[in-house]
Amino acid sequence: MSKPLEGIKIIDFTHVQAGPACTQMLAWFGADVIKVERPGSGDVTRSQLRDIKDADALYFTMLNSNKRSITLDTKTAQGKEVLTKLIKEADVLVENFGPGALDRMGFSWAHINELNPGMIVASVKGFSDGHHYEDLKVYENVAQCAGGAASTTGWWDGPPTVSAAALGDSNTGMHLAIGILTAIIGRQKTGKGQKVAVSMQDAVLNLCRVKMRDQQRLDRVGYLEEYPQYPHGEFTDVVPRGGNAGGGGQPGWVLKCKGWETDPNAYIYFTIQGHAWAPICKALGKEEWINDPAYNTAEARQDKIFDIFAFIEDWLKDKTKYEAVDILRKFDIPCAPVLSMKELAECPSLRKSGSIVEVEHKQRGTYLTVGSPIKFSDLKVEITGSPLLGEHTDEILAQLGYTPEQIAEMHAAKAV
Repeated sequence: MSKPLEGIKIIDFTHVQAGPACTQMLAWFGADVIKVERPGSGDVTRSQLRDIKDADALYFTMLNSNKRSITLDTKTAQGKEVLTKLIKEADVLVENFGPGALDRMGFSWAHINELNPGMIVASVKGFSDGHHYEDLKVYENVAQCAGGAASTTGWWDGPPTVSAAALGDSNTGMHLAIGILTAIIGRQKTGKGQKVAVSMQDAVLNLCRVKMRDQQRLDRVGYLEEYPQYPHGEFTDVVPRGGNAGGGGQPGWVLKCKGWETDPNAYIYFTIQGHAWAPICKALGKEEWINDPAYNTAEARQDKIFDIFAFIEDWLKDKTKYEAVDILRKFDIPCAPVLSMKELAECPSLRKSGSIVEVEHKQRGTYLTVGSPIKFSDLKVEITGSPLLGEHTDEILAQLGYTPEQIAEMHAAKAV
């Protein structure tokens, strides 16, 4: 079965996480992604945090599956020639260089557009063009701080906190993938390529829109009724950190279960939704709360919400997190166990759905990685191992029309 993006050729000039996450997803769906790397070293993540000596690190393998790798020195005349040929026949060039790097390489947008008017040039940036910080170098946690996530994460009496989820990197890559696909559809209508860019700050901010909502509400009324600070605490003029409170207006908290003394993840997340109040009371054996005016509305419960959570936690003390969720889900109560990365890696359901997959690698043997989070009725996404450095150099050069003699000459000149 052909894949939806078959026939789309992508020049992948990205490194580390944001760009590679973007191009990997497009490769999963059938695009021919050619990862262009520096001869001898390649993507820095090949050697970063290695667990097997002289083998590509998991950081690299988990972000570059389904791709082909070519090594290319674009500072040489031969390297520039190869890149020119690639541009002429490719559909998309994705990059996350610093500002002006492509121009200094001799491949400005004007020149690329002249070589291939249908080319889409997609860029990961730290900040948007024209931003007063546009020259600032940005990494994952920098983006989380600049995009508003850190200031609203953590405990109200502690410092801003970054998330372990890659809100700055992989999230930006997913936004860029959407932008690339949109530009491809646009080109089908106009025949023209265009520039597409996503800044890491903007991608984080896009996921913080609920907090932007809360800032406007706070500006208007001076408090946020669903935050733990209400009604007993105080608010300043900025959205506070809310601990584990639910962000959507439904009170929620992380609660201890049996074994929490020795297991750092023996917890569940429990949400008290208005329409679920009666089932919650039945599950807890507190049916008298269902019609009690002191408890039967969200407004009535708010000033005693932590007393309610304390009661639930007492109910949980003789139940494991799995036992608790198995009971609560029968009452249709929104909850979940707090799952460790080890539990997720070993989860049969995630293995069955393809969300966690085992992949063969020429150096590492079998390794574990994430599969496609997007599921299709007519597409089975197959994950293949990441390429070795320059593994497909000769193959790609031959496809561009170079003879074996010319390829050998380029190797000798260290242009590839």
